[in-house]
Amino acid sequence: MSAPVNQPISREDKDRFKAYKKLNPAWGSLHIVLDDLNVKDGHVNFCLQQAQDQGDTEGAYLAGVLLGMSKSQRIKLAQTIA
Repeated sequence: MSAPVNQPISREDKDRFKAYKKLNPAWGSLHIVLDDLNVKDGHVNFCLQQAQDQGDTEGAYLAGVLLGMSKSQRIKLAQTIA
């Protein structure tokens, strides 16, 4: 597990989060982080495992992006793409 780098999210990744949210209104595999705002690394790792177990490749990719973000960035992202 790598430490968050706290860099701004790329436009491409932000667009991918928006598309994922459109297909999964309750955030799918990322629900507990982006809908319920449980933003600790352990929560994101749980979502990553859920996505992998369910064959949700996009959710797994996005969970990896979330792992590179700080907790406050995760909250801001969830509120921005609500």
